[in-house]
Amino acid sequence: MFSDIKILLHQGKQYIPDVTKAEVPGVFRGRPEISYEEVDGKAIKSICPTGAIDINPVSIDLGKCLFCGECAFAFPNKIKFTKDYKMCVNDASDLVVKEGDFYNISLNPDLIRKEISKYFSGSLKLRQVSAAGDNSCELELNACGNVNFDMGRFGIEFVASPRHADGIVITGPISENMSEALQICYDATPDPKIIILAGTDAISGGIFAESPAIKRNFVNNFKIDLYVPGNPIHPLTFINGVLELIRKRK
Repeated sequence: MFSDIKILLHQGKQYIPDVTKAEVPGVFRGRPEISYEEVDGKAIKSICPTGAIDINPVSIDLGKCLFCGECAFAFPNKIKFTKDYKMCVNDASDLVVKEGDFYNISLNPDLIRKEISKYFSGSLKLRQVSAAGDNSCELELNACGNVNFDMGRFGIEFVASPRHADGIVITGPISENMSEALQICYDATPDPKIIILAGTDAISGGIFAESPAIKRNFVNNFKIDLYVPGNPIHPLTFINGVLELIRKRK
C-alpha cells in the first residue's frame, strides 16, 4: 500500500481532471475558422483532395475534411485550424463551416431522441465496428479508455459483443465486404440503440468515397445520432460528443 501511495505522490494525477476544458498540446488541427478575405475560389477549392472545400461562400465540410492543413498552408490569412476539439454534431448539415463562422460547434438538442438521455445518461456500452478502417481512428478510440482520458469514469465503455451494447461506433469508409457484417452487428444490438460515425472515412467515405469497393447503404438507411469529425478523431472530440449526446436534459 505504501508503495502505491509513493507512486501516486510521485506521478500525481495521470488522468485529465476535466475533459471539457483540457488543452491539446503540440500540433493539433481542430475546428477551422474561415475569414472574409478575398481569395481565388478555384485555387482554394482545387487544393482539397476530398472536395471538402466549396466556394460562394468559402466553406469546409468537416465530414469530408482530412485535416491535412494544406488549405491553411496555402491560404494562411483565409483559413486557420484552431485547437477546438468540440466538433461533434448530430445534424450532417452542421458539419459545414462557412466563412465568418467563429462560434463553437454543438449538437442540436431538438434532434436528440428522448430515450437516449433516459436510458444512457449514467451508463453507455458501445460496440466498435471497423468497417474497412485504416486503424487510425480505432487507435484513438482505444485511447479513450486509457489512464489519460479514462472515459470509463463517465460510464462509457466498449464491449466485445453487440448483444451487450447500447449502440455501435463505426469507423472506416464501409467496404462492400463489411456492409453485411455491419448490418448483422446493428441487428444484434438491442433497442433503443444509437449509431455513431467516428472519423472522416465513416462520415463520408473520405478519400475512398468514389471507390467501387465501398458500399454505404447502411449510413443512408438509418438515422445517425452522432458525427465525430477528425482524420483520425481525437479522444477529447469523441468523449465530449458522447457526453453531450447522453447527458440528462430538462
